[in-house]
Amino acid sequence: MSGFFASTRYAVVGASANKSKYGNKVLCWYLQHNISAVPINPTSTHIENVACSPSLSELEWAKNREEMQKTSVSVITPPRVSALVLQEAAKLGVKHLWFQPGSEPENMKQLAENLDVCVIGDGPCILIDGPSMLNRARL
Repeated sequence: MSGFFASTRYAVVGASANKSKYGNKVLCWYLQHNISAVPINPTSTHIENVACSPSLSELEWAKNREEMQKTSVSVITPPRVSALVLQEAAKLGVKHLWFQPGSEPENMKQLAENLDVCVIGDGPCILIDGPSMLNRARL
């Protein structure tokens, strides 16, 4: 789990401009903790005054596998979409994903193991557990 916050880049897949949605709350969590994160949303250009990318594959640094390996991804999408996100992330070289509660794809742990990706899911929420995990990572 501590590897998630050892990254130098972050993305929030499922970021939303709607302040009542968790996709917005998670993005705001990063911003409130002075962590730069790119919102991933195929229909928005900016969320919380941060430029969006339509997908992980279209991140500015996506073609640089080494940079993608330094990218951690928070996921707030429906489980069927999350499975595709996990596959896309692994293909690009992402090693750490955090599936927020309710977004976990079916067979998440087995899929992650097959793809050689570390995942957080099945309970921990960045809004609740993030601060303590971030503090431990910074020690």
